Amino acid sequence: MKIGSSALAATAVSWNATSYASIVGANDRVKVGIVGCGDRMKGALIPAFQANSKDMNFEIVAVSDIWNRRREEGAAYIQKLSGNQIASVRNNDELYARKDIDAVLVATADFQHARHGTEAVNAGRDAYVEKPTAHTMEDARLFRAAVHKTGKIVQVGTQRRSTPSYMKAAEYIKSGRFGDIVMVEMTWNVNQPGRWRRPDVVPLLKEQDTDWKRYLMNRPYEPFDARKYLEFRLFWPYSSGIPDQWLVHQIDTVHWFSGLPHPRSVVANGGIYLWKDGRKNWDTMTAVFDYGPLDDLSKGFQVQYTSRFTNSAGGVKELYYSNGGMLDMSKQTVTPTGGLTAKSAAEMKMQPNLLPSFPLVEHAEAMETGLGTHVDAETSANMRNWMECVRSRKTPNADIEAGYSHSIALCMNIAAIQTGEKVTFDDKTQQVMAGGKVHA
Repeated sequence: MKIGSSALAATAVSWNATSYASIVGANDRVKVGIVGCGDRMKGALIPAFQANSKDMNFEIVAVSDIWNRRREEGAAYIQKLSGNQIASVRNNDELYARKDIDAVLVATADFQHARHGTEAVNAGRDAYVEKPTAHTMEDARLFRAAVHKTGKIVQVGTQRRSTPSYMKAAEYIKSGRFGDIVMVEMTWNVNQPGRWRRPDVVPLLKEQDTDWKRYLMNRPYEPFDARKYLEFRLFWPYSSGIPDQWLVHQIDTVHWFSGLPHPRSVVANGGIYLWKDGRKNWDTMTAVFDYGPLDDLSKGFQVQYTSRFTNSAGGVKELYYSNGGMLDMSKQTVTPTGGLTAKSAAEMKMQPNLLPSFPLVEHAEAMETGLGTHVDAETSANMRNWMECVRSRKTPNADIEAGYSHSIALCMNIAAIQTGEKVTFDDKTQQVMAGGKVHA
């Protein structure tokens, strides 16, 4: 394939003959494989892909899923949407043996993302990989190293990074006009006993219809359990639940807005207080993160994160505070709320500090927080950015470094849950420390 000099200049990777040949030309159709055709893939990623595929000249050609039912239904679903013949393959080995796959979309179980992403880039494919990037540091380090070694384009599914209001917020905070962040409050509250449950689908899954050992990947072997396959978000070590699913979206914005790579420390508390349905992951959690310069403990701020399944009051919120006011990402506004008033300032012969009120964008965008099957603007924008970067070879908005940073915060949160200790991170060894000891 031929490629212009501008695309080559866009990457810092030292290309060998194989990687050079794999770059997709501006006018070539990019052929994509699906890795895991479950609810998230069908409900969000495929609709987002289809919304951009014609314009960007991308096409889905194959589906890989180890459960025969999802594999066949997925292929039929995409064929109906696209009008094209879709191949179905039993596993990723068969997918990457095909010569017509340039890139993949990955939406498998939480614990599989890093390993499936690593498989993809090592097989020479660019990848859009759902979040979380990883909930163990071993997997996070493996995936990050593979992306850097191969130079493949990887977009993580933290779609806030491609959302205009969040991009404006990041620009505003980094400009210095907001002032130093002094506190962040985040919530993700629902009242949904059925969230992450699949009671109608669990009876349909039989061990002989899938590949249980391949599903487990590098996790300890245990007997087949359809709930842990389909309702994996409720069971460790397949997911941590609230942190894997919701925390990573929101804590990612802290790293982005502040420029800090990870928390300095984390503590957490919670439990399964209401929904006694056999789940192992908490239905209620509060975690407190300490952020600030790693070399200056006199500066910093807290992030207070609360989430529950048991009462939806408060909904989903991300509130950033400075001494001058508040940035409210749920309303997408900046206001002087809580800022230093003239009266309080005068008591100490100081100047008042009150931010002006203004919207971040002209029309507020409602962030997608549900499970519906439709095109949401945020995922569509993130998908399009990935497609553009597959062609340009530029770094995507939610790159592997963003994914690695949210993985550190996630692994620290999980360690705090599992040990009850104050958790820190060792930058030299890139390991999570709980109570002064390495946490696996």
